[in-house]
Amino acid sequence: MAVQALDAARPPTDWQRLALPAVLVVAGYGLIPAYASSYLIEAILLPFLALSLAAVGLNLLTGYCGQLSLGSSAFMAVGAFAAYNFNLRFDGLPLPATMILVGISAAGIGVVFGLPSLRLRGFYLAVSTLAAQFFVQWALTKFGWFSNYNPSGVISAPHLIVGGFPLDGATGRYLLSVTTVIVLTALVWRLVNSAIGRNFIAVRDNETAAHVIGVPVLRTKLLAFAISSFIIGVAGVLWAFTYLRTVEPAGFNLDRSFQILFIIIIGGLASMRGAFLGAAFIVVFPLLLSRIGAFAFGGLFDSGVLDMSQRIVLGALIIIFLIAEPSGLSALFDRLKRRIGSRSS
Repeated sequence: MAVQALDAARPPTDWQRLALPAVLVVAGYGLIPAYASSYLIEAILLPFLALSLAAVGLNLLTGYCGQLSLGSSAFMAVGAFAAYNFNLRFDGLPLPATMILVGISAAGIGVVFGLPSLRLRGFYLAVSTLAAQFFVQWALTKFGWFSNYNPSGVISAPHLIVGGFPLDGATGRYLLSVTTVIVLTALVWRLVNSAIGRNFIAVRDNETAAHVIGVPVLRTKLLAFAISSFIIGVAGVLWAFTYLRTVEPAGFNLDRSFQILFIIIIGGLASMRGAFLGAAFIVVFPLLLSRIGAFAFGGLFDSGVLDMSQRIVLGALIIIFLIAEPSGLSALFDRLKRRIGSRSS
């Protein structure tokens, strides 16, 4: 028994920590491009990757820094329309450079609408971030320059080329998305485990105590808004250019902001893994619900009933998670892993 307890307390070795990432990389770059169907890539994986990246960005702001925001969809819209205009007006601009400029543009907007966080907290800050949502959607609709004066306001994805390789096909768009998500997620993971990440957590837990110990609270809040908006802006590029391919300002409405917020609540706040678990749930759940509803009710379960049922079940699940498991699916995953480990030992 003592030996078993010692084994359970022993930290995982390097190969154990690297095993899961290695398997995911092999699957992501080898198995999926080779064997996945076009439907799996375009209907499931592409929206999953875009929403996961947006959730990583919002989780950095809300989960790690404690600043509640309801303007995520606005920053996605900034990213999508900024990328469209950079590509349109700067001929030959490389796609990676476009994404960096898009992120900087979204970060600038995020800092502007993050200024109320210097005075407001909690619910009042969340309401103030709605200004970003409504202002950005109004500006994109009011000023035709953003959509190249298209009467409908719709923008279409340009040709996606990186290093001379076209990425317009389903597999190419998937590889672009998964690479972008991996790079930015790795950078965010390094960030939250650095001194800046510890400042974020200190501000989240107690602003007064953080100020006393020397944390620059105001600068930390604005930095969180900037980095979060940068990531969400890039996620907007993936959503518009790799998944939808055509998008309009109304596609980045308040429902999208709530969807991203629900992802981090269901997946788990202050958890990198939770952003991906929550996004997987949000993407797969409507498909499962439609299959179950069609099997149980046949033709009575149309798109309207599906949409209403999805809202009801999702709202109930959020209430259950907030009451029974505030740490979300990430905590349930850890609990299941420990239970399996204890049984195997």
